[in-house]
This record gives sequence, C-alpha cells and structure tokens, in this order.
Amino acid sequence: MQRLVLITAMAAAISMIAAAPPPLPKYAARAQLDKARPAEDIARDMDRKPAEMVHFSGIKPGDVVVDIVPGKGYFTRIFAKAVGPAGHVYAYFPTEIDAMLKGKEPSVTAVTNDTTNYPNASLVHAPLSKFAVPKAPDVVWTSQNYHDFHDTLFGTLDVAGVNRAIFNALKPGGVYVVLDHAAAAGSGLRDTETLHRIDPEAVKKEVMAAGFEFAGEYDRLKNPADPHTKNVFDPSVRGKTDQFVYKFRKPLK
Repeated sequence: MQRLVLITAMAAAISMIAAAPPPLPKYAARAQLDKARPAEDIARDMDRKPAEMVHFSGIKPGDVVVDIVPGKGYFTRIFAKAVGPAGHVYAYFPTEIDAMLKGKEPSVTAVTNDTTNYPNASLVHAPLSKFAVPKAPDVVWTSQNYHDFHDTLFGTLDVAGVNRAIFNALKPGGVYVVLDHAAAAGSGLRDTETLHRIDPEAVKKEVMAAGFEFAGEYDRLKNPADPHTKNVFDPSVRGKTDQFVYKFRKPLK
C-alpha cells in the first residue's frame, strides 16, 4: 500500500513538473517588473503572461523587434525593456487604419515619446501593405490583430503580400509571432469581421505560404471552455477567449 502511495505521489510530481512553464530568463522577468508600466497594463498580466511571451518569442537583449498594431503599447513597453539599450523596438501603426485616430496621434506615442523610460522604442507610422523598418528585425510580433488584416478596417489589404514583406524584412532565422482569438476549427476566415476571431489553421496556412517554417505553439492562453461562437467583446467571454500563439521562423538559407 505504501509503495502504491509513493508511486502515485511520484507520478503526480512528475506530471506537475512537465506541466510547469519553463524557467524565465531574468531579462524577461525584469521587463514585466518595469516600474514605469501603467497600472492598467499590470492588471492584464495574469491573462497576457508577458514575460512568458518574451521567452516563447525568443526575444533577447540586443534584438530588433517590430510590434505591429501596438495599441497603447502594452507589449511595446515589455519588449523595449527585454531587448535593453542595445536593442530596438519599432511600434508599427499602419496608415490603413488612420481613420481610427480621428486626427489624434497613435496611442502608442505615450511610449515612443517617453525617452526617459523607453529610449529604444520608436514609432513607424506607415502602410502595412509596404511593410518595412529601418533595421532588419529579429522578431515581428502581432497580438490579437491578424484577423483584422482581412476585415474592412484594413480596406483591401493584400495579406499574402504583407506576410511576404515580413518574411523578406526579417533576418535569416528570425521569427514572426501571431497571437489571436481562435475561431471554430474549419471556419477559415468566416468570423474575422463578425466575431473578431480567426481559425488558427487558416493563419498557419497563410503565413507558411510566404515561406515560413512553423516553429512552435504556446498553449497557456488556450481556453477549451470558450464556445467560439461569441464576439470577443461579449462580456461573457471578454478576457477569457481561447487564444492561440504561433511562432514561425524564416529559414537560415
């Protein structure tokens, strides 16, 4: 009986170790602990797991990172601290969605203009259809926005062309990370406009068509309880949607 209890306890311990996230590098943890981050960002950390996103993406000190459609700069701040003074972050606000600004500056300028805390972050306000940044990036990131590329918000954006431009801009071995709200399996692009969701397999197919290799998935934002039938802004699922995080790599040769 004691032997059975011991074996059961050991199996449970091994299971817990296997399920635990990998140890975070110190620079990723420090980025999340940045004291200049606003309270509204910190309040979202439990759901967005920013230090783990840095680790999964492979972002490290000295890297060049592009944050496409950065919103208010939640990840721009995190990435700027993670890459440190030797690295740089470009907050890429596409001109295709300038109508949202209503004559104002992009919200992320609160970060890119803060040269005291984020001197290594700068704004790129340019067409996504002509994606380009001053320095070849190590990582291109977009969070909860890829589905929008297919919507009327972006007009008649050539998404395949954007993916090819990102591929061409990245350094060999560089990665492209897409985080988004999952739609029902097999739904393709059906729900991008109505539910603000996209079928993960549709993303994988589109991005790999540009020449990328699939390099892994982060699964700690998954939520199997999400029915995939509600708009992501519906109060019953907002902040609790099933999300996928895919990493794609540009081959070295």
